[in-house]
Amino acid sequence: MSGRNFQGLKEQAEGAAKDAANTLGQATQDAINQITDASQKAIDKTSKAVQDGVEKATGQAAEAVSGLGKKCGFKK
Repeated sequence: MSGRNFQGLKEQAEGAAKDAANTLGQATQDAINQITDASQKAIDKTSKAVQDGVEKATGQAAEAVSGLGKKCGFKK
């Protein structure tokens, strides 16, 4: 095999390796983006559920205290 043919094959192999690395890098970045988006949606959903629960519990506690006050004669 002549030196030129070997050099050409070497350059083709290097180019293919770089293309494969770029493709893998892009696929990895896409996967990371999807995981990040899914994680953010899960965090947002959980935060909303916790906030709703706190608001509901606060309302129920206020009603209970109000009712207790009425029973004890503090409020009319």
